[in-house]
Amino acid sequence: MAPRVTPVLGVTSSILGQPWRWRALAADGRQGWGDDDLVTQLLLARGAPREALDLHRTPSIRGFMPDPSVFRDMDRAAQRLADAVEAREKIAVFGDYDVDGATSAALMILVLRALGVEAIAYIPDRLLEGYGPSGDALVRLAREGASLIVTVDCGAQAFEALEAAHAAPVDVVVVDHHKCASALPVAHALVNPNRLDEAEDAAAHGHLAAVGVCFLLAAALVRTLRARGFFADRPEPKLIDHLDLVALGTVADVAQLRGLNRAFVTQGLKVMAQRRNIGLAALIEASRLTRAPTCSDLGFALGPRINAGGRVGRANLGVRLLTTRDPEEARTIAVELDRLNDERRQIEAGVQEAAEAMADTGRRVVVVSGDGWHPGVIGIVAGRLKEKLGRPVIVIAVDEKGVGKGSGRSITGVDLGNAVIAAKEAGLLAAGGGHAMAAGLTIGAGDIAAFADFLEDKLAVTVDRARDDRALLVDAVLATGGVNPALVESLEVGGPYGTGWPAPRVAAGPVRIIRADVVGNGHVRCIVAGDDGRSLKAMAFRAAETPLGQALLGAAPHRKLWLAGRAKLDDWGSRPAAELHIDDAAWAD
Repeated sequence: MAPRVTPVLGVTSSILGQPWRWRALAADGRQGWGDDDLVTQLLLARGAPREALDLHRTPSIRGFMPDPSVFRDMDRAAQRLADAVEAREKIAVFGDYDVDGATSAALMILVLRALGVEAIAYIPDRLLEGYGPSGDALVRLAREGASLIVTVDCGAQAFEALEAAHAAPVDVVVVDHHKCASALPVAHALVNPNRLDEAEDAAAHGHLAAVGVCFLLAAALVRTLRARGFFADRPEPKLIDHLDLVALGTVADVAQLRGLNRAFVTQGLKVMAQRRNIGLAALIEASRLTRAPTCSDLGFALGPRINAGGRVGRANLGVRLLTTRDPEEARTIAVELDRLNDERRQIEAGVQEAAEAMADTGRRVVVVSGDGWHPGVIGIVAGRLKEKLGRPVIVIAVDEKGVGKGSGRSITGVDLGNAVIAAKEAGLLAAGGGHAMAAGLTIGAGDIAAFADFLEDKLAVTVDRARDDRALLVDAVLATGGVNPALVESLEVGGPYGTGWPAPRVAAGPVRIIRADVVGNGHVRCIVAGDDGRSLKAMAFRAAETPLGQALLGAAPHRKLWLAGRAKLDDWGSRPAAELHIDDAAWAD
């Protein structure tokens, strides 16, 4: 019989209407793991087996790296690449225009460069060519002399394009991580842990971003060349030096930070701190980061700037930045990406306002579309709406020809990628694919209503179940004074945190609101005081118009609240102080 779950602080329905539950439960339903230290509790609560705590405490590549040969077609792909390297063939790397695509392409180009081959980079224009390889582009690369094309972060659903390449003829190696259909496109090799015919050992790595799969292919390539004696008179490339790219692509693609991905990010941040990649060093400078980048910086500072090139600028800027040998070129591109990121923010704000106005919140899956919306920002807008509405969202930009480009974001427990593939197989989409939490598609404007109905029918039960299971998970309850720099430092030891390895959440209080106001883009800033006599700065981001923000702004001076959120270090002052980034609140009286 399952133990009865006791709500944290007795909160069964918070201001945002959700119960608070302990992330870690002992066998009898009590909080925590007995006498374990804080970091051990954090690791266990995130699924680390007790017998493997040391492995998860200091995640290393050696500790989590699988034998690349467990993946279907990996050895075949490595053999073909090795043949091309030895014969000095002309190789083209065809990547997606997002961060995962840019870092995947850059990784392959840098590894091949170290092996003596200067590969061509091809990144399609989002507006003119759309997502993934086209037959025209692949055939053109073949006519320009490429005898081998490697597609990265795309290709798993490119049936027609790969048929055209096969007929050209040119060999294509597909390296992807998006959901596959039961049938696979024709290719010399198709490496993807999400192939439906993958063995269990390989399928267990289905959470890898494409850049992670590329790293495994690079390892297999080096191993193949080593066995052939290729390095008898030359040094082997140091793949570890490129983990900064793997970390950036993994975090920016919102891949789950567990197992190998967590090792990639842990070690990649160490490499990034050394600023070995000229382009990344310039981007860090353009992002005005004066310290070593953190996991959060990858997702909120560096990733968006790389993305800005593909969204509202020139699609190949990211790859050019990450592969350049010229520091001056790197600085020029980094400054341009920073400018484009500001432009992207302005475009995004307009699309988001329009999308919010037309969102039908009575639907389990929200589908919104607009004529003339910029397709470069629809993924970001879908993510924002998903967070605000708590349900899957697809945003579709329709051009003057009546063709819609859509991007979707999902909630935990709802596989949006599979649903989009099913809609494509049902004839509702011209193209579509993705993974559990995100998807992209192409659709005729006249089919949007039928597509929305299809998703509603297919996912309604799953969405309801996922929303019913929603709860705010808490790791610890503290007095106000307990949220301090020492706590933040202790919590960070269990990181890096991200999707699939969530940052610790603490509940603090009870507190009274001393001051609350709106700052920036709808953020609520508070100063609160606890019963222990200590005060604390707290922020609720983009919350001004939500029930949470209204409660914080309108709380009477005598009313007390429990606050739940992430403890962060505020290092703007003369000495570091802790602050709380509020996720939710509940009345304490």
